[in-house]
Amino acid sequence: MLVPFSDEDFATKGAQLLKGAVLPNIEELEATIADLSEDKAGVRLNGIAELGPVLARDGAIGAIAERVLGKSSRPVRAILFNKSADTNWSLGWHQDRTICVKERRVAPDFGPWTTKSGMNHVAPPFDLLKRMVTLRVHLDDVPATNAPLLIAPGSHTFGRITINQVQDVVSRCGTITCLADAGDVWLYATPILHASEAAIKPKSRRVLQVDFAAEELPHGLEWLGV
Repeated sequence: MLVPFSDEDFATKGAQLLKGAVLPNIEELEATIADLSEDKAGVRLNGIAELGPVLARDGAIGAIAERVLGKSSRPVRAILFNKSADTNWSLGWHQDRTICVKERRVAPDFGPWTTKSGMNHVAPPFDLLKRMVTLRVHLDDVPATNAPLLIAPGSHTFGRITINQVQDVVSRCGTITCLADAGDVWLYATPILHASEAAIKPKSRRVLQVDFAAEELPHGLEWLGV
């Protein structure tokens, strides 16, 4: 069941745990990703029709985003992460700053451009990121020994944070360790500062991460979608 939803808590902390939000959908999600490579740290997803129902506004995942963004909410990017004994990486503190679009176009204030897994990514104006949310859907248990995500609560309100400012902001905001059970969903403000250490006792830690937005892009740009 979902924990009580608090707009105030999410607005101030930029994160919220929804216990068991997709527990009834675990087997369906596992079947959907079964053929995806598990020997890579992250797999960018596109064109997987089976994800459509659960990501839709009335689906188990999409409904969470709709409660924050409204009826125009839609999934715009998805990545499957899998930490394991073979892919046990660490990641320093950072903000997510790019979006995925169908094609490159001349777009003032958008850039730089990159290509990841054959998909066009670009850094948009930061105000756009502030109006997005990110959901991390846990398919495995994530105790303290299995590399839970670390976040700096409230850091999403600091705007674009430079590399030189990161440690100061983390010190000011403190750190939350995002423990989870299989079926839990963590909801985040997309620009929140986050990090991940290598697992102390690595085992499968599959996380479906989905970005949601509720607006059209300017300058003829189009979301690639999921």
